[in-house]
Amino acid sequence: MRHVSNEERRARLAVRHALAGKAESPEAATRAMTVLHSTEPATVYLSCWARVPSLSAADVDRALYADRTLVKQLAMRRTLFVFPRELLPFVWPSASARSAAMERAAITKDAVKAGLAADGHEWLDRARAAVLDVLADAPEGLLAADLRRAVPMIDVKVAVTPGVSWSAGRVLTHLGLTGDVVRGTNTQGWHVSRPRWTLMRHWLSPVPAPLSADEGYRELVRRWLFTFGPGTEDDLVWWLGSTKAVVRAALTALAAEPVTLDGGATGWLLPDDLGVVPWPEPWAALLPVLDPTVMGWRGRDFYLGPHRSLLFDRNGNAGTTAWFNGRAVGCWTQDAAGVVRVRLLEDVPADGRRLLDAEAARLTAWLDGHRVGSVYSSPAMKP
Repeated sequence: MRHVSNEERRARLAVRHALAGKAESPEAATRAMTVLHSTEPATVYLSCWARVPSLSAADVDRALYADRTLVKQLAMRRTLFVFPRELLPFVWPSASARSAAMERAAITKDAVKAGLAADGHEWLDRARAAVLDVLADAPEGLLAADLRRAVPMIDVKVAVTPGVSWSAGRVLTHLGLTGDVVRGTNTQGWHVSRPRWTLMRHWLSPVPAPLSADEGYRELVRRWLFTFGPGTEDDLVWWLGSTKAVVRAALTALAAEPVTLDGGATGWLLPDDLGVVPWPEPWAALLPVLDPTVMGWRGRDFYLGPHRSLLFDRNGNAGTTAWFNGRAVGCWTQDAAGVVRVRLLEDVPADGRRLLDAEAARLTAWLDGHRVGSVYSSPAMKP
């Protein structure tokens, strides 16, 4: 078997993730990463900023809300991502459907436990139908608060465990997973999420027809292998939020080739992607919380080294990261005036420091005094 060293994996990361060689548009940056994380609204913009020279927030808005070539969709691990529009028919019957089934089981159980209905499935189906009926007459979409007023049965507080409850958002989450509704036009700035919930058939016309679950998983795995390969079965199982059986079936269908990795693990590459990726020119990058480059693998030692516990919170969420030549070497924060500051966790050569300082100055100028908040602060980010 061909061997792919950690050094070559870092070279692949640099090139495939549009960090050493840049992308031309938000769409190209998203396709380079397969998907972008969108749990925090600012992440999408900052992930694109790191990969697209001369990007403006309006460029991302255009792709998301005008051209709609990028679409927000709940999918793997019930996480909100931004997908290239053409990938939606593949994710709806596969990763999104799996998460939807798990979410339905949880909602219906909680609805019965809270006394909302004797039959949780019947309650959820009625709630979904009521929301869809209201949105059918609102082609521009409605805010969540408007939907709660229009559909009183979802304007409830359901206690799950002490200190944990859910309301209308849970029903909207399920409708989002099934591809019936979408987070449409954002009514706030790029760093705040206040969307108008919109029927998918109103947002995308025509709505692409979903494929089979097998076809969906195969395409997701194919794109992941090109973006993140080589990776292990465990990496893919974690990223997809799926099972080894699903991953192995997709790898077999793609005729993926096994390769050995440093440390002895077996990784996988597409059969036409076995060539050596040349090492790029020295590069640096400042990535936002939950950027897909940081979150793409379960096994992260080849780019994190000893810094995992400092760059991730206790729940496994990545904070901001500072990169030099394929490794996360620190994080970045902002001071009271909004100036971006790099915090290094290890010594970096002088040329690396210069590149990082240049990225910090570029990001400071782009943010123009706006301070980006986050609930996913890592230990390294904290004072």
